[in-house]
This record gives sequence, C-alpha cells and structure tokens, in this order.
Amino acid sequence: MSESIATDAAERTNWTVDYADTDPIEIRDPVAEALAVLDPGVPFVVTYADAVKAVGHSCPTAAGAFRIAQVGLDALYPDEYPVRGDIEVLAGGPKEDATYGVMSRLISYVTGASEADGFGGLAGGHGDRKQRLSFGDFGADEPTFAFRRRDTGGIVEVTYHVGNIPEAGAATQYLPKLIDGEASDDEREAFREAWHDRVRSVLTDDDLFTVWETDKEF
Repeated sequence: MSESIATDAAERTNWTVDYADTDPIEIRDPVAEALAVLDPGVPFVVTYADAVKAVGHSCPTAAGAFRIAQVGLDALYPDEYPVRGDIEVLAGGPKEDATYGVMSRLISYVTGASEADGFGGLAGGHGDRKQRLSFGDFGADEPTFAFRRRDTGGIVEVTYHVGNIPEAGAATQYLPKLIDGEASDDEREAFREAWHDRVRSVLTDDDLFTVWETDKEF
C-alpha cells in the first residue's frame, strides 16, 4: 500500500453518527507500557466509537455496557487511572443471557478482564488478565455488574436502569426494511435519527446508572 493511499484510508470516515462528544474511558495497560507501546503512566483512550467497532453495532445495550464500565471505573479509581490486570469484573447474570453476554464482552474489551482464555501476561505474569471475569446471579431485575480493585480490595456495583430509556418511536418500524435493503433514504434517515438519539440518551444520562460501594463476593 502506498503512503498516499494509507494516509487517505487513515483520514477517511464513512460514519453516519458522530460520537465525538461522548467522554472516553482512559485506562493504563502495564503490558503496553512494558512493551513501549505507551510511555509509563500514559493511558489508552478508549472511545465509544472504539467500542462500536469492537462489537459491530451501536445500541442501548452496547452504550449501556460502555457506560457501566465508565461509571464503575470512575468510582473505583476516583483519583487515578484504572489499570488493566488489576480489575476483576463480576457479571450479575449468565454469559448465555443475550444482554449479559454482549455487555460482558464489551466490558472485557475495556478493562482487559477475561476468563480462563484471556491473556496470561508477560514473563512472570506481568499484566495477567486471566480469571478476572466471572458470572454470578445478583437476582437483579436490571443489568448489574460489580468491579473489584485487586490492589485495594475496593468493590463497586453498577446497575443500568434499562426500563428508563426513552422509547425510540415509530421509526423503528423500518428496521425490517433496512435489514432487507429495501428502505428508502427517508426511511433510513428517520430510523437513524430515532435509534441513535436513543443511544445518545444512554451515553449522556447519568440517572440511568446507580453506583454504590459493596462487599459482593467474587
């Protein structure tokens, strides 16, 4: 690939939705620092657009998972950057559940916390992230995750109040036509505005999330 083509590809965007006004998540990665990907103490900046690329779509579930990670880590690390490998995540429902399955993947993407198949760290286990993600049963009516700092033992729990998300409206009726490739430009635009306005409400409304300290067993 020529340099000019590579530059054009890097600068080109075909997004129809702008998420630039959504606050990113900043998180340190000891492995990236050790391998000189990042300077010591400098965090990765994970945007919601990054999360959308990771899961392949944008919806209230994906936006909710991003925000659960964001508000949970902010509460757990109020005065410093969170650190991958130092974070344990407990999902409040089974990974076979459609909501918890999708959310746990995105939260794992942000935090690095993973199950037995995760990254085991560099020599001596530096930056190990295996066995940091687990699934339980909180008995909660709405999606709930707990986050634990391995260095301090501090734990916070986050509940996402999905029942309070505004309705997308009548334009969602066009989704089957979008899937079949039969929607008109006007129908596509109406759906886009209704759907992504709903997503934006999740990304901006702190009242959709409750965060509290807990002694939940991991």
